[in-house]
Amino acid sequence: MAKKKKEDVIEVNIPFDYIANIDCIEGMKAMPDNCVDIIIADPPYNLSKSGDWKWDNSVSLLGMGGNWNITNENWDDMSFNDYFNFSLLWLSEAKRILKSTGSMWIFGTYHNIGIINVACQLLGIEIINEVIWYKKNAFPNLTGKRLTASHENLLWTHSGGKKRNYYFDYEYSKDGDFPGDELKKPGKQMRTVWDLSNNKQKDELKYGKHPTQKPIKILTRMIKLASKKGDVMLTPFAGAGSECVAAKMTGRHYIGFEMEEEYCKIAEERLLHTEVESGEQMNIFQLTKGVKNDDETSN
Repeated sequence: MAKKKKEDVIEVNIPFDYIANIDCIEGMKAMPDNCVDIIIADPPYNLSKSGDWKWDNSVSLLGMGGNWNITNENWDDMSFNDYFNFSLLWLSEAKRILKSTGSMWIFGTYHNIGIINVACQLLGIEIINEVIWYKKNAFPNLTGKRLTASHENLLWTHSGGKKRNYYFDYEYSKDGDFPGDELKKPGKQMRTVWDLSNNKQKDELKYGKHPTQKPIKILTRMIKLASKKGDVMLTPFAGAGSECVAAKMTGRHYIGFEMEEEYCKIAEERLLHTEVESGEQMNIFQLTKGVKNDDETSN
């Protein structure tokens, strides 16, 4: 009879490399604790004011200093209290399923990032860095009454606690190849302002698009900075699947949740035609969590 120690691991069998047409909170609740290595979350910014999809740069939003170029979707239109409670719910589940060695990236703008920040603090989710994504090709402001909005905020977080043992590829951050980023100097430490255009390649839009779709180049940077080949990436708001495409390209496994069937179909088509980049083949995958019972024995 041999005693198992705390550091022993047991296998946890969950499916991966798929996008489920399901609410992200429901999806995450069905997952075991400590089972994903990296989360990339692009939640609704809560800017929409009607249910019909269209671009409209003449909508005035109370407290937001003027007119905004927004996309109108039902999922992007909540009251302040509803949005705050929604943020607490999905963030609490994200924290539960994230490994202690993992971390989470969250997209936002000043419209919602303050709420996300407060929710993180209430849940004990620690912010590692706030990154400014500078978009040199930002849509111009046509009113002549305000500065042109040309950045988004990224929060890089981990599950908190005294042990900050989240994974970070420092060598990649310093010596990686970052074409187009004029602020990243070769061989120098990466800073918290990223110079990346919001342009997408033709193949990113070939099978359809999502109104808040992010370019693959920023997603691959996040993934390579905070995970290893063969790790599992979760995206709670999968949209047209860009995060999952970036994960597959870089040799990571992926899990995505998306409520709109239309976008699930676009994502599935994109993933079907996505190949792993040269040199990014996956390692053998094994999903594990720690055994907490010191007295558990085995023959």
